[in-house]
Amino acid sequence: MSPGGHTERAFEDRVEYELLQHGWDVATGLYSAEMGIHTGALWEFVGKTQIKRWNRLLELHGGDQDIAMRQFALRVAAEIDSRGVLDVLRQGVKDRGVQIDLAYFRPGHTLAAGALDEYNSNVLSVARQLHFSFRDPGLSVDLAFFVNGLPVATAELKNPNTGQNADHAIAQYRDRNLNDLFFAKRTLVHFAVDPDRTFITTRLRGRDTEFLPFNVGSNGPGKSGGAGNPRPARDTDYAVSYLWDQIWQRDNWLEILQRFMHVQSSDKKTGAVNPHTSQRIFPRFHQWHAVQQLVNDARAHRAGCNYLVEHSAGSGKSNTIGWLAHRLSNLFDYQNQPVFHKVIVITDRVVLDRQLQRTIF
Repeated sequence: MSPGGHTERAFEDRVEYELLQHGWDVATGLYSAEMGIHTGALWEFVGKTQIKRWNRLLELHGGDQDIAMRQFALRVAAEIDSRGVLDVLRQGVKDRGVQIDLAYFRPGHTLAAGALDEYNSNVLSVARQLHFSFRDPGLSVDLAFFVNGLPVATAELKNPNTGQNADHAIAQYRDRNLNDLFFAKRTLVHFAVDPDRTFITTRLRGRDTEFLPFNVGSNGPGKSGGAGNPRPARDTDYAVSYLWDQIWQRDNWLEILQRFMHVQSSDKKTGAVNPHTSQRIFPRFHQWHAVQQLVNDARAHRAGCNYLVEHSAGSGKSNTIGWLAHRLSNLFDYQNQPVFHKVIVITDRVVLDRQLQRTIF
């Protein structure tokens, strides 16, 4: 079918289909709006990866499976409230002294026994028309993305053939209730999408919510051009297919959560971070693409090559440099050998130097 003839539902169908081809599952089982957790996927992940730890925790909770599961879910919810979804995914939680991991990220090398098995056990699921609100059960979001039951992202999809586009999705996000648990203390990034354009935000602030373009440029990634995306080569393609082909692709999405996304300090003196109100940084497409291109080439050709990365003013040079330095510092080649032993960043601007130090740290 041609995208030109698609309704919004058909666009949603296509996005879901593509996600399923790129490593995602349809979210099934119980979603708890009260806790803001997809408990069905949480049990699936813990049950198949940490059964010994879970049995120990079950024993400490008195041996009742239902009680133990609810108490653990409440513990996870409380930890997310305190530390944020990103930190809980990366560090896991302790319940009654038992450490439970909530995600396994891909190791830099493949020598660690069982590491890839654990990594492949992650449950990435997508829910359509998720009724996310405990206060107002009638509210829903087009797509909700979960990693092992923890919500990490949402997307609102619009089709111009129904009289709406990404601008309407942005307006819809700006009208969301900022105090609703799902948006206030759960999800990390939100995508406003139509067949031609994408915009993202990492924090909803009502009418003051800022959305940034998340497009590849009119001539494609890494090529000089204008705003937007190239026209698709075929009538059956979408200009925003890079979302599911690259950004939402299972391995790339997990790596973004592992190595790219971070919470910026809101207090320059103390370095204090509030996971829910401090600025969250999600890479824009040109930043992510630049780092991926350099890392892939360095892995293949090792040290000794020169590269030039061009960023326009205000396009996030510091973050690109920070992500690249971090990524190269633990980069291994195809023979599991480190590519670099030291990474040195040199700059001739004092302000940029201070900014880079904070970013890389």
